[in-house]
Amino acid sequence: MKAQEFHAMGNQPQAMRRFRLRDIVEDRRIILMLALGFSSGLPLLLVLGTFTLRLAFSDIDVRAIGLFSYVALPYSLKFLWAPAIDRLNVPVLGARLGRRRAWMVTTQAAVAICLVLMAFSDPKTNLALLGFGAFLVAFCAASQDVVIDGWRIDAAGSDFQGILAATSNLGYRLGLITAGAGALFIAASGGWTLAYLIMAALMLVGMGAALLAPAFDAHRATVANTPGHSRLWSMRRAVLEPLIELHGRFGNALWGILLLVALFRLPDFLSGVMASPLYRTLGFDLKEIATVTKLYGIWVGIAGGFAGGWALARLGLFPTLLLGAFLAAASHLAFAWLSAGAPELWRLTVAISIENFCGSFAGIVLIAFMSSLTSPAYAATQYALFSSLYALPGKLIAGASGFIVAAIGYPAFFVLTSLVGIPVLALCLAVGRRSGRTAAEAPLAPGPNAVGNRATGAELPSTARAPGAV
Repeated sequence: MKAQEFHAMGNQPQAMRRFRLRDIVEDRRIILMLALGFSSGLPLLLVLGTFTLRLAFSDIDVRAIGLFSYVALPYSLKFLWAPAIDRLNVPVLGARLGRRRAWMVTTQAAVAICLVLMAFSDPKTNLALLGFGAFLVAFCAASQDVVIDGWRIDAAGSDFQGILAATSNLGYRLGLITAGAGALFIAASGGWTLAYLIMAALMLVGMGAALLAPAFDAHRATVANTPGHSRLWSMRRAVLEPLIELHGRFGNALWGILLLVALFRLPDFLSGVMASPLYRTLGFDLKEIATVTKLYGIWVGIAGGFAGGWALARLGLFPTLLLGAFLAAASHLAFAWLSAGAPELWRLTVAISIENFCGSFAGIVLIAFMSSLTSPAYAATQYALFSSLYALPGKLIAGASGFIVAAIGYPAFFVLTSLVGIPVLALCLAVGRRSGRTAAEAPLAPGPNAVGNRATGAELPSTARAPGAV
């Protein structure tokens, strides 16, 4: 398929259609999204789980290991520099590849270089340098996520976002498997240096996809700098304009939308912190935990992600949003059931199956929901704001989960996390009804200035599209 045909597929009006299985081989966006998702997921565990294991096996003090968890904070703060990625071009590469692809290649190359730095940093002699390298990996990887999300949103209409989100989720989880189990197997036989060097080389997968991906960038209308308007003013506009644009479309309902995004996955963040201590408390050994949660569980999560994408394509956004909110919260009752019984492997398998399937289903729905809220002119910035908002409150509050477990025990704790889903369902109903009224009142055509990073032209029609999200 030619690039021009590819471009038209995402930006020209056409009748809404159902997803077809042959799209997997006929639509090049799907395989490209798979590779980009892999590139996005690969660095995460290399600065989190795999990184902390490296520190632990190097006999680093556990208090220092806890402090090093902060190196991953860029993942939650990426909205702060997302406006620059949305508005600025990479020198030289920007003119040749387009804004999105140039940023993808640049951030992916930076991640690879920083992983090489981590590979040759010995925790026993260069702990500070290793930590600095991990922080740089997290910063560059978070920046990569911003631009990949922007490309995904630009590359398809909202009725195809569920499929691309599910494909990205598959690639992301394959990256997690590689950086988790794969890196550990390599480190066990060849050492940590070899493991991190191979991980750095695997970033070529994403770079290749970025170079092969069609450029969906549209030339942003050039605004002449008037006297007195400095670069600082331009950056202030870059930060404020996306927020003002959101409020202009959604009005006061925006506060409900932001609250919904912040609470939607909160039960997962709370329960996730206590899952590993629960396994140890029940008496499961490391081999059982690794086999069920890391290998089997990841594939159940992939199935849940594709089920979410299928539900979005078949049912539409709002019904699937309600279903995802219910499943995400109710699934934690499986952990409550597990914690109240004997440490039997089949019980762990059942609990992980329910938790991972429902959690991935809800995650895909949330991705599609946040994507539908963005405007083409500020896609990367607004999506980065939403994705940071959904993660940051959970990460901040999850620190108290251990105190809650100590006070009320595991069964009651997991029941409590499920109850968080009640206000989330109420918000889904309130925001959905408000969105429906706004959509009926709002004009369908974008304004003359709503061009941004996507080519001009009518969007693919979709019942799943949020009001005004042109």
